[in-house]
Amino acid sequence: MTQEEVRKLLEVTSEEKYKKFSSSLIPGVDNILGIRLPGLREIAKNIAKDDWKACMAWKDKKYFEETMLQAMVLGYAKADIKELLSALEEFIPCIDNWSVNDSLCSSFKAAAKHQKEVWEFLAGYKDSCQEYKARFTAVMLRAYFLNDQYIDKTLEVLGRINTEKYYASMGVAWAFADAWAKYPQKTKEYLAAHTLDNITYVRVLQKCLESLRISSQDKEYIKKERSLHKIF
Repeated sequence: MTQEEVRKLLEVTSEEKYKKFSSSLIPGVDNILGIRLPGLREIAKNIAKDDWKACMAWKDKKYFEETMLQAMVLGYAKADIKELLSALEEFIPCIDNWSVNDSLCSSFKAAAKHQKEVWEFLAGYKDSCQEYKARFTAVMLRAYFLNDQYIDKTLEVLGRINTEKYYASMGVAWAFADAWAKYPQKTKEYLAAHTLDNITYVRVLQKCLESLRISSQDKEYIKKERSLHKIF
């Protein structure tokens, strides 16, 4: 399908009520049509089977969902990892909200099969001061590198990500909370020995308290920590 054909399909698939709901969750994005994620994923899978490169070359995107489709298509595309990473590098500057970012990260399953190549790729973004490049790094680490081989390096990188911007800070907090759930002792020791900015640290603690995978014993410690690091 051409970009124009896809755009027309999106327009007829949209729902006004879902548009209002989605808009409330993604501040600052004013070009949402309102299409449920299962429907978008189905369209993305069909595009990926057809001509994923043509989709990634779309310009002058009118709707939020067009960018979201590109994020999903990149995840579903079947290609050599070098080719996928090249396309990913070109797409990352298009990310301007948490929803596209997180959908991209969750869809990019090639990262699970090509850990070494993707880890090296992320090295180019871990020191970025740009909000969504920083969040991209954090969410990718959370999704694919909380494992025995990478956990120590992942904690170190998470601790160095620039968290000045809100969505970068929340991405790091989310990743540390999941790290605590999988590697409680390592994560606890890392956080005790390294200083995150106070706001991000409190967000880490809050995410840990919200987690259903962290022990009650650890949560008692986390509550005490939170009481010592209040945000006024």
